[in-house]
Amino acid sequence: MSGFPRTARRARGAACSAIVVLASGCASMHTDGNFLGILQPYRIDIVQGNVLTKDQIERVRPGMSRVQVRDVLGSPLLTDLFHADRWDYVFTIRRPGVEPVRRAVVVIFEGDRLLRVDAPDLPTEREFVAQIGRPPSGRELPVLELTEEQRKALPVPAKLAPDAAPESIPGPARNYPPLEPPR
Repeated sequence: MSGFPRTARRARGAACSAIVVLASGCASMHTDGNFLGILQPYRIDIVQGNVLTKDQIERVRPGMSRVQVRDVLGSPLLTDLFHADRWDYVFTIRRPGVEPVRRAVVVIFEGDRLLRVDAPDLPTEREFVAQIGRPPSGRELPVLELTEEQRKALPVPAKLAPDAAPESIPGPARNYPPLEPPR
């Protein structure tokens, strides 16, 4: 009976080793987002923060009040009690198959008046829309309109005789209940 505990320990060690190997294989399987190279889970676009464009920043001038700046740029994402003269506008977008985008704009006040805006190279509104409107690489847009050749290949619908009564037009029979109860 002295060999039984040693065999049990070996079996337990082999089982633990197998679990570790299998678990590490599963972890490496999900790094590219595919499951067994067949299924790819749906991933949503994650958009957070305030979208600020060059057009909006150009409308803000030093000396404007906080209310005027908020009317143009919107509410800031971050305001700090310890830095009351600083507003932070942060924007991030994460899309599958595309590098994440992060932009930060800092608005500095002196009292109630705007002192300056620290904004990196922001896109115009048209550039921003064009940037987020592109599908990720490898994905083609579906065709939503028929070509002239495809239209000509469609069957011609049958024409009804001009003297055909509406009752003779085939369709589902409809019996509607009365709108008001009988009196």
